[in-house]
Amino acid sequence: MASKKTKTTVGLVSLGCAKNTVDSERMLAEITLAGLPLAADPDRADVVVINTCGFIRPAVEEAIEAIEHAVRQKARGQVRKVIVAGCLAQRLGRRLFERVRGIDAVVELGGRDDIAGIIRKTIESKLPAFYTGDAEAPKSDKTRLLITPGHYAYLRISEGCSRSCSFCTIPAIRGPFRSKPIWLVIEEASELARAGVRELNVIGQDTTAYGQDLEAGEDLPVLLTELEKIESVKWIRLLYMNPAGITDKLIETVARSGKILPYVDMPVQHINDDILKSMRRVETERSIRSLVQKLRSRLDGCVLRTTVMVGYPGESERRFRQLLDFIRWARFDALGCFTFSPEEGTAAAALAEQVPEPVKQDRYRRLMLAQREIAFAANQNRIGTELVCLIDGSDTTGRRCGRFYGQAPEIDGICLLENCREKPGSFVRVAVQSAEGYDLVARRI
Repeated sequence: MASKKTKTTVGLVSLGCAKNTVDSERMLAEITLAGLPLAADPDRADVVVINTCGFIRPAVEEAIEAIEHAVRQKARGQVRKVIVAGCLAQRLGRRLFERVRGIDAVVELGGRDDIAGIIRKTIESKLPAFYTGDAEAPKSDKTRLLITPGHYAYLRISEGCSRSCSFCTIPAIRGPFRSKPIWLVIEEASELARAGVRELNVIGQDTTAYGQDLEAGEDLPVLLTELEKIESVKWIRLLYMNPAGITDKLIETVARSGKILPYVDMPVQHINDDILKSMRRVETERSIRSLVQKLRSRLDGCVLRTTVMVGYPGESERRFRQLLDFIRWARFDALGCFTFSPEEGTAAAALAEQVPEPVKQDRYRRLMLAQREIAFAANQNRIGTELVCLIDGSDTTGRRCGRFYGQAPEIDGICLLENCREKPGSFVRVAVQSAEGYDLVARRI
């Protein structure tokens, strides 16, 4: 007869960015290897593990809402225990027990790989518990249960960040920047390739800083050159690249590669020099404009994505219009926008000239309307062109959904494919027929 422990079902709720996705996949693997069955519906699991984000106020609110929902399920007798892990657990620590009554365990980032044992202890305990762990060295992400489609995955190459941006909580949550050794990254990538992954999305808090704490000569271009040797991997995409770290050597590595996609995801945050200086960014308007031009001239078919912030303290209407003019000039293929959030413990939270919330929302709306025009025009320009798409799945009408190299998973538009029955993970050549908003409609050739 199986023991009671092996019958304990576990549901996991994963919130936040791709880095959190990797942590969730590691926890799922540990839970499964420990013989704990996974529940299809977290609302009906014996134990609910919520892997939280704590980066900015909206993410914190989303996490608190998810925790409160799980606690309500517990009060109804639908679940037995609620465990909170991830960045919000790291940021608030024991304060989470006061923030939401009914949490059974809080697990800081260092306790990630001990999650199975923590679950068993939590089931047996009647008292709330707090778990820490060693978070100094970057952990291995080998042995994962992917929650992405099996043909693409995220490859984390570093942990933490040593930049001191005035608005950012990441260094306080994830610690200083630490690179993984090249051999470990290659082992993780090779494991993913053996599992059927065709597209590696390279991530970190600051990917272009990779190698700065390793031996001389071990940098991002060297790592990418090694990743290219993994035969079954066809696409390598770089995400979270700080503009200050995009060197000529890196650009040339991408330019001559047959696998590293000419897709550049670089958050510029703003363009006004005074705002950038207050943000503690090293870039200037001149250096950012020069980099945009350099990337477009040296990378054939370059697709640019960025992230900007509106409503930062001291952002006058004139300074906002300067950002708006820059966006119209740069014509980014994709853009994410945040409104400034005065996060506890950050330098920017204490600055004078805070921008009223209605003004922030108005500027967000105006900027995103401008970006929508740019993105829609770019899609119109692609009509009649031929692209290679990686098939991800199907939509509700049965059309295959795929992405060309200029569309990163989960954050960009997609290609809706007519006359295509290829399986997910397949590469197909298509002709673009039309556009539906941010998405392209194409037919297989």
